[in-house]
Amino acid sequence: MASPALIHYLPRFGVAAAMVSLLGLTGCQINNPASESLVPASGMQPLKGLAQNVSVRRNSQGMPLIESSSFHDALFTLGYVHAGDRISQMVRLRLLAQGRLAELNGVDALESDRLMRTINLKKSADELYKSASPRLKKFFEVYARGVNAYLFRYRDKLPADLAQASYKIEYWKPEDSALIFSLLNFGMSANLQEELNALALAQKVGTDKLPWLMPTYPNEALPASEADKLKGLALGSQLQGLSGVTQALEQVKQLSLPGVTASSDWAIGPQRSRSGKSLLANDIHQPIGVPSAWSYVQIRAPKYQAAGATIAGLPTLFAGFNGKVAWGMSLAMGDNQDVFLEKLKRQGSNLYYMANGKWLPATVRNETFFVKGQRPIREIVYETRHGPLLNSALGSPNALNSSLGLALQTPDLQGDKTLDAFFDLSRAQNSEKASDASREIRAVALNLLYADASHIGWQVTGLYPNRREGLGLFPSPGWEGRYDWEGYADPMLHPYDQDPAQGWLGTANQRTAAYGYGMQLSNSWLSPERSERLAQLAGSGKQDARSMIAMQYDQTTLFAAKLKTMFTAPGMAQPLKQAIAALPAADQAKAREALGRLLGFDGKLSPGSADAALYELFLQESTRQIFLDELGPENSASWQAFVANSNLSYPAVADHLLGREDSPFWDDTRTAQKEDKPAILARTLAAAISAGDSLMGSDHKAWQWGKLHQYLWRNASGQTVRGPVMAGGDHTTLNTAAYNLAGTNFAVTQIPAMRMIIDFGQVEPMMGQNSTGQSSNPASPHYIDGIDPWLKGQYISFPMQPQNFDKTYGKTRLTLVPGK
Repeated sequence: MASPALIHYLPRFGVAAAMVSLLGLTGCQINNPASESLVPASGMQPLKGLAQNVSVRRNSQGMPLIESSSFHDALFTLGYVHAGDRISQMVRLRLLAQGRLAELNGVDALESDRLMRTINLKKSADELYKSASPRLKKFFEVYARGVNAYLFRYRDKLPADLAQASYKIEYWKPEDSALIFSLLNFGMSANLQEELNALALAQKVGTDKLPWLMPTYPNEALPASEADKLKGLALGSQLQGLSGVTQALEQVKQLSLPGVTASSDWAIGPQRSRSGKSLLANDIHQPIGVPSAWSYVQIRAPKYQAAGATIAGLPTLFAGFNGKVAWGMSLAMGDNQDVFLEKLKRQGSNLYYMANGKWLPATVRNETFFVKGQRPIREIVYETRHGPLLNSALGSPNALNSSLGLALQTPDLQGDKTLDAFFDLSRAQNSEKASDASREIRAVALNLLYADASHIGWQVTGLYPNRREGLGLFPSPGWEGRYDWEGYADPMLHPYDQDPAQGWLGTANQRTAAYGYGMQLSNSWLSPERSERLAQLAGSGKQDARSMIAMQYDQTTLFAAKLKTMFTAPGMAQPLKQAIAALPAADQAKAREALGRLLGFDGKLSPGSADAALYELFLQESTRQIFLDELGPENSASWQAFVANSNLSYPAVADHLLGREDSPFWDDTRTAQKEDKPAILARTLAAAISAGDSLMGSDHKAWQWGKLHQYLWRNASGQTVRGPVMAGGDHTTLNTAAYNLAGTNFAVTQIPAMRMIIDFGQVEPMMGQNSTGQSSNPASPHYIDGIDPWLKGQYISFPMQPQNFDKTYGKTRLTLVPGK
């Protein structure tokens, strides 16, 4: 029967959902050699490095409770447990961050290695580690010993993927954890890809039309002045290798890169809580796949108690609860990196770049790539005053023969105390201490929310460059110095709030700093509908744990209502009617049906909704009808760049649907006449019905959004391990189920991979869920056993009171004892 710890679930899922059997999920590994790689759930194991005995208990989903008599032993055990659960993930992420994945995966990983070696995350990781306090370095050292205890004990019993690769795993070093943090930070950076895509789009349509394709936010002026800095540059002939750099970056993004690609967090103050005490909720979004990058852990030691979400390889709780304070995070969408176009010239074997009228020698860095099954490859990486030349990542002698190069500038992290600050946050005993710790987090750009029983707060973290000119949205000419950085914004200018009168705080990757605010936070935001829906729900009535769950599973989009307003606006209703009448007879009927149904659509994107299917068909067809004639064909670099940007920030299709009547993209360049917005909308309405007929048949009432839109979990090798399962929602709903808005299908690409709720009014405030499982090892019974509870809205409790541990974790335990 179901574990008693699975006590929280949505009322609409009913008792049957709560009673789902977990016996089939726990599995049996008898006579399975692969199970030898797993750390047992019971018994006793001696480990050198422990001072005293440590207990490890597991809940029904394999999430560990570590009980120790010292924090030293708790950290050691955390390293051991992380490695036991996720050593494959840890090894691959470390190799990815080092630019050494080809040593394990062979030549297929060489392009991603070249890019990562060029970007050189080791530099930022070294800066972070050197800047950390002696206390923090000691923590990382102890954690590394725990990881190495697993690697030594299981050196001949590693998970199948590592054992079959015949790769000799290096022991874990404390600096490796800082490297994983730098990789996590890199995974949160969207604007690098946007800037590169902007160049591909400018190569196709020119700089005059570029701003229409990269709007910053609804009802804001297009970034025309930002595009002006690219005018006069022959981006086609002078800039070579752009597509190669973009492809390498895309490959890196697909290699299970950890990060917070989107996310939501909100806190409810006591005045809006049913119990009179605060609540906090957090969900971290990730590309759908197995394993999720995140896993849960709970630690209880004499001077430390906390539970929360971790990345294996890091002894850090990024979101969690310590019995007094809860904290969560979402992506701040901060733009703290810039691409600079550099004028280059070759002189013999040397490379020079232009800076303020002078040719300066590029800095040379020699790199050697060891590729499985091949001889070592030696290549040169060049750097300018702004940073490494991304062209170096192409691995071709001719990659830097063009007259323009691409240099990447990232923040200087010398003296940064972010690693210490996260630890201090996890120990904070009240909201004031949490606020103090959050202000010290500089290396990563987050919306960090925190709460204690009586107070709530929000702090934007990160390092944000002061640019002499420009927004940093598009690449900047690097030879003049006009767009250079001059230090960083004063942290006192970072947006924050505490105990607002409205009684709640929340972020969902929306614009959090008004246009023209005293510092440049970003110009790349996601669509506002999730944050608007959050405001609608959080600001309505009293909240409790059940309403917070309902918010996390909400599938209502507010963009549908905005579409209705556009369709019925005085300047649109009659012209659209006339445009529909001008269509061929068969298309007229389709367009009228589509318009009528969209005007009656309530915005609920449930899997079984026929109107939701039509609504999403209309959105995807809009993208094609408006833009494909000028940006296509679909396999072109320009269209792929447009598709990618549509998923990274506020999309041009939404911007055009809600306004931009004067956009040049309304005209279909394939026809002799000049089309306007009503004409293209009429075509799109008819095309949406035709697409639905092709995909789901002519019985329009039988259409279902979930037949088009499905969850499919694949592992790192691309093999399907679960699904398809019908999905609801989209990129604009709190229960996010994003798909490629400008793509060729509706397959779910991104989900809330980790959810957490803390209700200070409950005896045990914290509950959470993982979208896949605790382990990255397919031999584990906890490889994908989190999927069913995630689908059914079931949460698992993380008790802080020892008398409640048995209910969640049971009495079975693994005892780790000091080894000789």
